[in-house]
Amino acid sequence: MKGFFKTFFASLLALIIFTILCVFILIGLIAGASRSEKPLVGDKAVLVLDLSNDFKEQSEHNPVKALLNETEKEIPSLYDMVRLIHHARTDSSVKGIYILCGNNPNGFAASEELRKALADFKTSKKFITAYGETITQKGYYVGSIADKIYCHPQGGIEWAGFVSNLLFLKGLLDKLDIQPQIFYAGKFKSATEPLRETKMTDANRLQTSVWLGDLYSRFLEAAAESRKSDTATLRKLAVNGTIQTAYDAWTNGLVDGLKYDDQIKAILNKQLKASANATINFVSFSEYAKSVSFRQYGSERIAIIYADGDIVSGSGDNEQIGSDMYRNLIRKLRMDKDIKAIVFRVNSPGGSALASEVIWREITLARKEKPVVVSMGDVAASGGYYISCNADSVFANANTITGSIGVFSIVPNYESFFKNKLGITFDRVKTAPFADMGNSDRPLTEIEKRFFQAGTDSIYATFKTRVAEGRKKDTAYISGIAQGRVWTGTRGLEVGLVDRIGTLQDAVNCAARMAKTPDYSLSEYPEKKSFLEQLMGSYKRSVKKDLISEEIGEEPLQLLKQMKQVKQMIGVPQTRLPFMVTVN
Repeated sequence: MKGFFKTFFASLLALIIFTILCVFILIGLIAGASRSEKPLVGDKAVLVLDLSNDFKEQSEHNPVKALLNETEKEIPSLYDMVRLIHHARTDSSVKGIYILCGNNPNGFAASEELRKALADFKTSKKFITAYGETITQKGYYVGSIADKIYCHPQGGIEWAGFVSNLLFLKGLLDKLDIQPQIFYAGKFKSATEPLRETKMTDANRLQTSVWLGDLYSRFLEAAAESRKSDTATLRKLAVNGTIQTAYDAWTNGLVDGLKYDDQIKAILNKQLKASANATINFVSFSEYAKSVSFRQYGSERIAIIYADGDIVSGSGDNEQIGSDMYRNLIRKLRMDKDIKAIVFRVNSPGGSALASEVIWREITLARKEKPVVVSMGDVAASGGYYISCNADSVFANANTITGSIGVFSIVPNYESFFKNKLGITFDRVKTAPFADMGNSDRPLTEIEKRFFQAGTDSIYATFKTRVAEGRKKDTAYISGIAQGRVWTGTRGLEVGLVDRIGTLQDAVNCAARMAKTPDYSLSEYPEKKSFLEQLMGSYKRSVKKDLISEEIGEEPLQLLKQMKQVKQMIGVPQTRLPFMVTVN
């Protein structure tokens, strides 16, 4: 027993000492992470715009990277990137921008905002050079704004037109004896097609052809303007499959030359008026953001609220728009007299109809107190449009995907699957006929189906009414442009769903004019979490995502995310876009 206590207390003492050491180490790391020495840009700086980075709507400090001294890998937000490019235009230490345009995971509207910022940078007469070993079409969309664009001699350019792929699960569900039991309103409401069809309906094919064609036309127009060509010639190159090699891209005028990396460096040095082998002062935008003051400061305050992700009831997580959190946030800003206007940046395919209604209500109340301006990102459709429609002014990029005013509900019936595939059966005792309505272990009765369809139709009618009131249109007119139909920002402007084509900065400028506050600072929301909250949250998300991605790969991981979305839809009326659409 004496030996036991000796070992026990020795172990306890060691644990206490270890804990104290860990606390001091953590405090040191936090203090080190919180110290931000302002790096110098240096002389003859060339900013590096790596398009392979995914520029989120709102930047999030990653304390894990801070503790590991990897803050240079933190990626600025999309709006920060735009502001940094504008700042660099008048920064004498910056001589040019070097675009790595091989890949571009950013959406078409985000790419449009970057391209406009770069076009403004060019007015300074500073150079922009773009390069990629193999260049995707979205990479080319941004990269082609450069004075010169090059690719690797053994690389090439993707030039095959755009395609939108939709995955259909009906055949799988049939094999598993699972009946989705779908209710929807709007003939173009295609979100449930993957569960009830084996291919696109005629209505969905029509609307997809239109909005995809709009995106492609804008891509060709941008390329034609930059390359001093015409859209007919560029379209023909894709139709005929002409561009198969880097040499094809060069001989057809899509790039200015075929160069290796060392040759590109020599070109940049020539533009910097330095020797061919001189070391170039490359500065990433992450480093540049820490080196300069690029945000506007003034005596008044304008709030930017970023609503990015699926719309869900409750608090949601960092990648969702939780109705409780956003209701409270908008209410707080509405009642804050120091906030003179609200800019609501929406980048969402929608989600829960009820959650969308909750947020719509708060936007409506806020509008009575101060100007509310909506800025649409890559997508602000279905529920994303629901929460946008009642603002004082609605801005969208030309490439924004919006509209999709429609509703659907899914109530799965697993009875045959359980019985025929697993040998499981169910039985029940009820005190009322509809006590188990919506249970997934039996099919709905005809009267229950009528209940669900009536509920879906009622939400759809409310949705159209909200849009009609916000857009100051007749409900009958809104019915004609609703039906779940998807529109681009340009067509949304034509039919009255959007007020202006413009960027987030244009929306901010509009809000300042409406509030009569030319001298303002921007306060961005949701606010940053505490260091420890970020530390724990970032670690958990990073580890979970990295482990799953490492085991199964990125594409299966995306499929898992889609399946998780399907699960969240079950039994909850949805105002959202199709959940498995990609554009390449």
